[in-house]
Amino acid sequence: MTVHHRTVEVEGHEIFYREAGPVDAPVLLLLHGFPTSSHMFRDLIPKLADKYHVIAPDHLGFGYSAMPPADAFGYSFARLAEITTAFTEKLGLTAYGLYVQDYGAPIGWRMALAHPERITAIVTQNGNAYEDGIVEAMWADIVAYDADPTPENAGAVGRMHSEAMVKWQYQHGVPDQTLLSPDAWQHDLSLLSRPGADQVQVDLARTYLTNFALYPKFQEYFRTSQVPLLAVWGENDEIFPPAGAKAFRRDLPDAEVHLLPTGHFALETHAAEIATLIDGFLTRTLG
Repeated sequence: MTVHHRTVEVEGHEIFYREAGPVDAPVLLLLHGFPTSSHMFRDLIPKLADKYHVIAPDHLGFGYSAMPPADAFGYSFARLAEITTAFTEKLGLTAYGLYVQDYGAPIGWRMALAHPERITAIVTQNGNAYEDGIVEAMWADIVAYDADPTPENAGAVGRMHSEAMVKWQYQHGVPDQTLLSPDAWQHDLSLLSRPGADQVQVDLARTYLTNFALYPKFQEYFRTSQVPLLAVWGENDEIFPPAGAKAFRRDLPDAEVHLLPTGHFALETHAAEIATLIDGFLTRTLG
């Protein structure tokens, strides 16, 4: 299956995206997490593109998309959601399913709040919307930096961008680490090493706390829309543990939940299994 690598200008910024599949097929928009990019979907896209129009952008400040300096662009999850919505409009997308992971989840949830009529289905892979899946210790440095934005506290947040922590996100909870390609974290690290990238990520991480305040609104969206949802989760993830996956059933009783024996970046080891689950889910929900 041919995968195209394209760019489009959105609000004056170049956005890179991967695209594959028939243009008249149901659209699935893939939204990546931290610290990666659309590169995380490199194995998934070809497995879905025979039946779906698959589009995976790099968020502004990530991957091959533009990275305006932190002092020239106010990085926040609200702004990234606006940019991504504008991206879909630039491409003429009026209805699409969402695949969200990690940072991609609160971006996608905001998009759904703004335009619930556009969302046909949701696949969430280690992408949270409930306090059930929140480990407070994981956010302690960000909370401290938000309360007191000193250089020392900024440095503590910046450690999440270090080689050790990036590798940990990929490796932790994966029983057979020989299945992991080092290309994944080396790709991320090469982009995180660009001048100015550290401040971009620190500023964005600080705004993650705004997502917690919106959890009740996200959950209300689930209750009122009863959007079809598949939660496919690396059950050994310590960033967003499986309680976060199970919590979706509180507001979406028909949500399908599958826990896989892997970690935070489940596609690195279970892309084939996830593709099969997605295809079955979309076939049932979209006909």
